[in-house]
Amino acid sequence: MNQSTPGRPTQIPVLTLGDVLLVSLQGELHDGMTEQLQHDITSRIATNTVTGVVIDISGVDIVDSFLGRVLAEIASTARLLAARTVLAGMRPAVAITLVELGLSLPGLVTALDVDRAMELLSQRGT
Repeated sequence: MNQSTPGRPTQIPVLTLGDVLLVSLQGELHDGMTEQLQHDITSRIATNTVTGVVIDISGVDIVDSFLGRVLAEIASTARLLAARTVLAGMRPAVAITLVELGLSLPGLVTALDVDRAMELLSQRGT
């Protein structure tokens, strides 16, 4: 049985915009939620016509090594399933932390915001 803390969502919404999945991460993310997100995105790509995934992290204050690894795994899996992933809205402090942790996030293209991420996905060969 899935137990959750009252007031804490147990699942991160994954929105569909045409052939693009949009995920907006907010607040503190727990490992279980992050793993569920990875499963949800992979399943949606495999069962639908998805060419791109935008993950908006503008609402996230901290990206730890676990979340960084999961984001890179999402991008790698999406690429294997013929979808491109763009990470949008990274704050300067988050970027600095990722560099300090030695995380390069292979396979992830970045954009300043969701609008620019959508533009990148609309361009061929990104």
